[in-house]
Amino acid sequence: MDGRDELYRHYATHGYAIVRGLFSPTELAEIGAAVDAVQAEALAIGRSFRFGNLDGGELRMAQWPSYHNAVLDAVRTDPRLGALLAPLLGGDMVQIINQLHWKRPGGAGDFAWHQDARFRKPDSAYRRLGQSYVQTGLAIDPHDEPSGGLMIVPGSHLAGPLDMAIDGEVMRAAASDDALRALGIDPATVVHLDLAPGDLALWSPYLLHASGTNH
Repeated sequence: MDGRDELYRHYATHGYAIVRGLFSPTELAEIGAAVDAVQAEALAIGRSFRFGNLDGGELRMAQWPSYHNAVLDAVRTDPRLGALLAPLLGGDMVQIINQLHWKRPGGAGDFAWHQDARFRKPDSAYRRLGQSYVQTGLAIDPHDEPSGGLMIVPGSHLAGPLDMAIDGEVMRAAASDDALRALGIDPATVVHLDLAPGDLALWSPYLLHASGTNH
């Protein structure tokens, strides 16, 4: 997609958009080194402080690493992100979640179909969630179907909040086609996001998405 106007139209219609090459290879090398440092630090701790995210030595995510990592803090406050999101959110923005995700080849890593809106609680804390919140994801390594990347259902955000039954926690359940069929959604409409390092994905809190195993 060329041109920010087209990007915002695509986001409004399909519930997601992709910005190619927002961060350069040189920047990605520094960011990747910072991520590796956080990973080593987390593994050295040897336990998780949030619902057992460290399973048998496999680290799957870290929340708010930018609290004490200057490189990652600079990424989350990068002016390019603010300029990109301002037309969607306005100029007064706050980040409410900041995290890293890892997927070890052949390891655990599935995320069930869900909407991020389910985690934005209580409802009273968010006004017009669909218009006031945007999820972003920066690819640090190649991100595609074989590596267990993000899967989405384009346009599903238009349905608003959905009453989805998930067997267990989102990050401990597989992305089942039956879960989509239960919502009247054809699994053939699923799109796998293909992101190169440095690409940024944006998606609505009501967009149905999931991810699979890193093969």
